[in-house]
Amino acid sequence: MSKAETTSPELMAASSDGEPVKPEKDRKFVEALSRGLDVLRAFSQGSVILGNQDIARLTGLPKPTISRMTYTLTKLGYLSYNTQLEKYQLSSGVLALGYAYVSNLKVRQLAKPYMDEFARQTNMSVGLTCRDRLHMIYVENRLPPEASLLRMDIGIKLPMATTSAGRAYYCAVADKGRKVIEDAMEVKYGPESWPEKKEGLDRAMEDYKEYGFCLSIGEWDRNINSAGVPVHLQDGTIMTLTCAAPSYLVSAEKLRGSIAHQLAMLASDIETLGV
Repeated sequence: MSKAETTSPELMAASSDGEPVKPEKDRKFVEALSRGLDVLRAFSQGSVILGNQDIARLTGLPKPTISRMTYTLTKLGYLSYNTQLEKYQLSSGVLALGYAYVSNLKVRQLAKPYMDEFARQTNMSVGLTCRDRLHMIYVENRLPPEASLLRMDIGIKLPMATTSAGRAYYCAVADKGRKVIEDAMEVKYGPESWPEKKEGLDRAMEDYKEYGFCLSIGEWDRNINSAGVPVHLQDGTIMTLTCAAPSYLVSAEKLRGSIAHQLAMLASDIETLGV
């Protein structure tokens, strides 16, 4: 099997430069490094502890390769080995990298009071997310004072295609980058699921062009209504701001009629902070 055939849709859309990742055509691409990072990413797919066979199944890499990678990553402090279970789990080296990113994210710190006030006024969960391949990751989540629902911890991943966060990013990114994301999604979801996902993205684009926001009305979770808007940082990075609540608390009509518009105004306010 060729390298082109084994390139996953998630890897295809990994870069933020608007170009698809094509290891087989990129002489500067270090495949060994890519494989090592794929091993680490395998731990974000549900299970916190994995054996070499589990990692091989999740990554599609040969088991001998996995054995060398897990050995090296353990030596470097990114994995730890459980001798009783004979399996691996992420170690503190990974935490250090993630914390360095989140703690130095200026927009997260400056946006907190604005997000807190919005959450209090609307009684909704308010989140700030960034893109990770074909997903969005929470870097901040604020709740109204009395609420205990929809607590989304930092690091939780959401699918781009069906969430308001992902749709807002999809709509705001340049045409070239959007095409890369579309092509990768089409491969990921296949001919049975992609048309429905594309229809939802097209509706989101219509809303974005007309109103400046995107919605997900029970499409990620049938009990959740949410709105999302992009936040453009000064360095060119696009993040997304979202608000969400159970459908019995916030109807689709109320979300579209007023709250989503307020969210778009909040994003504009955050952008004026100069982050």
